[in-house]
Amino acid sequence: MVRVKIRLLGTGDAPGTPKIGCSCTQCQYALDNKIQRLRTSLLVSHGETTILIDTSPDLRQQLLHAGSPHISAIIWTHGHYDHFMGLGEFYRVQKTPPIYAAEPVIAYCGDIFSFLLNKTVTVEPYIPFLIGDLSLTLIEVTHPPTYTCGVIISDGTTRVGFTSDTNEHLPQQTLDLLTGVDMLFVDGLFPPSFRKVTKHLNINEAEDLAEKLGVKEYRIVHMSHHVPFDYPCQGRDGDEYVF
Repeated sequence: MVRVKIRLLGTGDAPGTPKIGCSCTQCQYALDNKIQRLRTSLLVSHGETTILIDTSPDLRQQLLHAGSPHISAIIWTHGHYDHFMGLGEFYRVQKTPPIYAAEPVIAYCGDIFSFLLNKTVTVEPYIPFLIGDLSLTLIEVTHPPTYTCGVIISDGTTRVGFTSDTNEHLPQQTLDLLTGVDMLFVDGLFPPSFRKVTKHLNINEAEDLAEKLGVKEYRIVHMSHHVPFDYPCQGRDGDEYVF
């Protein structure tokens, strides 16, 4: 039986953890223990198909840590630096894989990397598409002011959701499709006690969303350096899940 494997290549926010120049408790802990949170991205494997969700600026290091896999396809969620600017790491490594994304994302990110692209595929949100034997669906989320999508991954038996960067105001169609997923990787930028931000969920909001959706399991990703490394239900760089 062919299983879906998802590896968390990174679980950090745009600055990563430790943050350059920061001596907070979490950053010092990371430095002392030689651990880090690279920028958030996922590696999805199913048989001979390997899909990269987002190309973070840490991509070279991430792919080396993952055993230097050959990438079959890429999905871009949105046009923020920490989610797509690592595409340049494909230069003279392998032929740039086909890139799938919603039209606004292809238009913005593709223009910046026009010199490196071989094939782009414009995907309509909420309409499933195939990469290998996996069904994938882009779902719109709310990350103002940038157009952003999450992703649902399915092998026909298991469904895995990734919210990417979002606040709590998700479209109803997105909520409907995420309901009851087997695993949800959910944006949780700050600890519960931290200030409210308009572009992201804090961990309380992420946990509330997971409970509201009735998901079987969830892991927090896209965490800032304010999140302690022992916080429960957080994803960790290099974690691998098999479904």
